Amino acid sequence: MPATGTTRTTGRYERTSAAGEDVLAFVPLPLPPTEPPLAPNAALAGRLRAAERALQRFELAMNILPEVDWLVGALARMDAVASSRLSGVRSALTDHFGVEAHDDTPAPRAGSSTPVEAARDLFDAQRLARRSIAAAPGTPISVALLCEAHQRLVPIAKANPGKLRSDATWVGGSRPSNAIFVPPPPHRLADLMGELEGYWQSDDPQHPLIRAGLVLMQFDTIRPFEEGNGRIGRLLVTLLLERWKLLPAPIVGLSRFFERHRREYHRRQNAVRLDGDWEGWLDFFLDGVATAADEAVGSARSLALLVANDRARVLAHDGVSISALRLLDGLPRHPIVTVASVMALIGTTKPTAGKAIELLVAAKVLTESTGKKRDRVFVYASFLERLDVDSATGSAVNMRELRGISN
Repeated sequence: MPATGTTRTTGRYERTSAAGEDVLAFVPLPLPPTEPPLAPNAALAGRLRAAERALQRFELAMNILPEVDWLVGALARMDAVASSRLSGVRSALTDHFGVEAHDDTPAPRAGSSTPVEAARDLFDAQRLARRSIAAAPGTPISVALLCEAHQRLVPIAKANPGKLRSDATWVGGSRPSNAIFVPPPPHRLADLMGELEGYWQSDDPQHPLIRAGLVLMQFDTIRPFEEGNGRIGRLLVTLLLERWKLLPAPIVGLSRFFERHRREYHRRQNAVRLDGDWEGWLDFFLDGVATAADEAVGSARSLALLVANDRARVLAHDGVSISALRLLDGLPRHPIVTVASVMALIGTTKPTAGKAIELLVAAKVLTESTGKKRDRVFVYASFLERLDVDSATGSAVNMRELRGISN
């Protein structure tokens, strides 16, 4: 609750029609919160300091660890899968990498997505947004960029990809009249998103982590798209934290934390809309940032240790070859492979690709997963198992071990 103990007004209700029913839609007031203004208490200030320290540990770890690029990709995929799960799309990391082993050139699809395709679409949307930012340094993060990412996120035939929704929607319940809340009507979206964009592009004096929490909540209340709002909102927060120099790499994802605490996530959001309890939401959000940062460090540590140990074992194996080492170097990015995908990955012939795979199988790095004699699929099983464990639980942080990996 606000520091004064009073209820804060965070929006107003507007009568609208949704699915043929006359309902009251919630239209949020612009950021930052007022009436009364945001007043961080001692507990919230402590949460903020803890989140800052966790992000500093994360930055130190990224400076210590070798081969950060593949770690970025692996952990970004973990967050894409968790973000999709939080939005009700169930898939596994093994399925996600399995699709990539057979298709290295994804394209937008018409029609419905499978859960695996949906998670991959989110990862591709994340890459597209970051490439757009990298191509024009200094360009502000904008609603147009989010629309571009949304266009990649949802299939062509679904949900007006890349466009603000044109229909009313509701959250929870079987119909609008028994919904948890009804977001703003479509004719309000352009103005609301313009105000929100103006806020995140402004020089608000609040700490960037506080601002990020406010933006995520506001975006989730506006729900500007017909589908994919949660995933695009969480992507927006990551992009902002990078732009505001709080993240050295885009791999501190909040999705796993929110997924594990789904009920509290929704409870805190509803408390903002109903009671104006921005402070309670921010306390939860900052706890998520600190937890996610420490888990990212732990995951990076365990993955880097695993890869370093496997590399040492392959180097000690009889008959080790340059092609086998090149394949090993590529496995963290592509932990499920076929002979054809290895040919493309290391740029070699079919016989050489086959021999490289055989050596890594003999070294117990790769495992054949189909039991077939043709069209075989090989899996970096220990790597994927580590990803799945960390995706669910996170890992402890040990900075001494991190330094050992880099030596």
